[in-house]
Amino acid sequence: MNGLRSTTRAAFMYGAAAAAFATTAMAFPALAQDSPAQDISAEVTEADPTEIIVTARRREESLQDTPVAISAFSSEMLEQRQILQTQDLERITPSLQFKPAGQLSGNSASSVVFIRGVGQVDPTAAVDPGVGIYLDEVYLGRAVGGAIDFGDIAGVEVLRGPQGTLFGRNTIGGAILVRTRQPELGKFGARGRVRVGNDNLVEGFAALNIPIGDTLAARVSGGFRKRDGYVIRAVDGLDLGNENGYSFNGALKWEPSSDFDLFLRADYSKRDEHGAPFVFAGINEQAPVAAIVSVAAGCPGATIPFAPIAPGNPRFGAPNVPLINDSRCANDFQARGDFVNGGTAPVMSMSEVWGVAGTANIRLTDQALVKLISAYRETESRGIRDADNTPFTMITTDVGSKSQQFSQEIQLQLDFGKVSGILGGYYFNETTDERATVYLAFPPSPPVISSILAGGPTSRDLQVSRLKTDSLAVFGEVTWAPVDGLELSGGLRYTSDRKFYQGTVFNLFPSTLPDPNPLPTLATTQGGPLFIFNRPFQQSFSALTGSASVQYRWTPAISTYASYAKSFKSGGFNTRYNAATADNLPVPFGEESVTSYEVGVKTNIGRLRLNLAAFEAQYSDIQLIFRQGVVPLLFNAGEARIRGLEAEASYRTSWGLMFDGSVSVLDDKIKSITPIPGATATVTPNDDLPFTPDLQANFGLSYAIELGGGTTLTPRIDGSYTSKITFITGSIPLIEEDGYFTGNASLSLKLDNGLELTAGVNNVFDERYLIQGNASLATLGYAERIFARPRNWFVQVSGSF
Repeated sequence: MNGLRSTTRAAFMYGAAAAAFATTAMAFPALAQDSPAQDISAEVTEADPTEIIVTARRREESLQDTPVAISAFSSEMLEQRQILQTQDLERITPSLQFKPAGQLSGNSASSVVFIRGVGQVDPTAAVDPGVGIYLDEVYLGRAVGGAIDFGDIAGVEVLRGPQGTLFGRNTIGGAILVRTRQPELGKFGARGRVRVGNDNLVEGFAALNIPIGDTLAARVSGGFRKRDGYVIRAVDGLDLGNENGYSFNGALKWEPSSDFDLFLRADYSKRDEHGAPFVFAGINEQAPVAAIVSVAAGCPGATIPFAPIAPGNPRFGAPNVPLINDSRCANDFQARGDFVNGGTAPVMSMSEVWGVAGTANIRLTDQALVKLISAYRETESRGIRDADNTPFTMITTDVGSKSQQFSQEIQLQLDFGKVSGILGGYYFNETTDERATVYLAFPPSPPVISSILAGGPTSRDLQVSRLKTDSLAVFGEVTWAPVDGLELSGGLRYTSDRKFYQGTVFNLFPSTLPDPNPLPTLATTQGGPLFIFNRPFQQSFSALTGSASVQYRWTPAISTYASYAKSFKSGGFNTRYNAATADNLPVPFGEESVTSYEVGVKTNIGRLRLNLAAFEAQYSDIQLIFRQGVVPLLFNAGEARIRGLEAEASYRTSWGLMFDGSVSVLDDKIKSITPIPGATATVTPNDDLPFTPDLQANFGLSYAIELGGGTTLTPRIDGSYTSKITFITGSIPLIEEDGYFTGNASLSLKLDNGLELTAGVNNVFDERYLIQGNASLATLGYAERIFARPRNWFVQVSGSF
């Protein structure tokens, strides 16, 4: 059976590659016939009447006229390729990794996003995202808010590389711009879809456009998705990785004149699920915690993992935990399989996000436009995960947070023909209250360890934090076209960020977590507050960064560009501790920066669009995770160099065949790791950066068959390949994905009345591959991972009028 699957997969890949080569080759005979430049331009217009318009430079322009590496997708393209939410974008975008369930959060809606090897694996409020996600030009400050369902969507743009001179909030990895559909004046319309599938999938969405007079229109939409999980807990049958969420959106568009318009929108979404589908990956039986758990639980043959060398001064020695299949032993026999979870602690995943925003465009003259963008958002989330995924309480995390953010942006856009520019100001304020509770089998003090060995329960670290960010920025960019075909751009940005932290850390013993292990309860309670950060601690960060580019259009169909960009990301304060710091002060970390150099070619010849980019980025003062005992802390401890090549192609024939594809090649090199006194590095210069695969490639191939009477039948195949990927800093083979290819197939029937019937299979070869992983093998001894959902099918009915 495996041989047949491999043969089928190989045939699928080679067939797709041959088809892609054939479609590309067929473009060139047409090019030979179109030698005059004006004829080429005319054919481009005829071949691509729906030219892709992007807003990467805060103005509408053609994708091919923008000297930025951009992947742009319309709502129709996203629907055709079954891209239903932001995390699906990695299947069609070069150099992008977008993963659910941040390693330390346990929340399925918490996003981990990397572009060109730059991002952030820590989802807590203390750390800014490395990739900015914008919803209708509003920056989303929290990792949880970045998981967006593509319901009433107009399009998505993924900008690769540092962004800052054109955006309110600077980001060092790149930006994802999500644009919703705005209300249309004078037009009543509706669209919707219903989808069902295996694992009891039920999904629905509807949108309604309502004209209100000649100058005012409204748009409302809503959707839901319910689906059973695909990882089952052995202890109680709970399904992990289930989907249970809904969302609502409302918008008003007022356009009383050509010199003024106002766009108001509100959105709300909620997810209430059982928890991220982590499963057991392995245990290091030599780790202190694994040994202590085995001793405390009465594992046969387990020995005390330390021998006192002085009163009150334990020393860890070599534990002896036999690898026998006994339920009391903390070893690899706790594995239940790729889709069975062995944990017993309570788990959950909840998020609730809402926001309001307003955008006003005021035209002062034919050359000057003022844009105002105001927004307020709230995010609340909680995730509980049994991190060791065993019946033992080695480590269980319970992280909850509530965040409020306000942002105000003002832009002055100028256009004098050969000279155009933008000048902007930005204010961002965010306050987050976060509570992290960590149940550990390895408390910080020797007396508590001795109590555990005597049959006592685990400890509980409770950390309550308030984090604030105040950010002010001024940014601008000028573009000059001195002669036809040549365009020069330059921009600057000044950013001032202030970070505040105030917190309280408790160590409670015994733990109040319901413990399934058969351990007697101690008669006394030990522990209490380890330390309290009464006053708010403050750090300030400021930087002057910039960008520059030169673009030359050789013909109406071919342009080249070279660009430079530098951006930075603020530092902050660590919020995780299970022992008081030496000076009872929080441990800070500093800013990191990326300097990028890029060259590119953009072509639109005949029916073929082909864009190429090559870049090198210098990544400095990387915020890396080190460990002090069991605690992960961030320090500026790394320097790296990342190089890459990217290619994107789109080909449309006149007879219904369509091809889209892209490929990226990344070469990352960690140049140095700075030693941190008292902390252990989790990465070496020989390791890869996380979420930086050497190769990503994808394709989509469809053929629209006209059946007559306005009816069209379209078979479609999509495939994506990702090479070896590391999910955390450091090389841990147990939680690394060696590389995988996954394919989807669908068949759509579009009727002349606007209805469309679609049936499809995702992960058609039932490929088993990892989408997330986490581990702390040296101290806690656990490793966990998430596999993608197995092969699944769906049937969908959609329509619009």
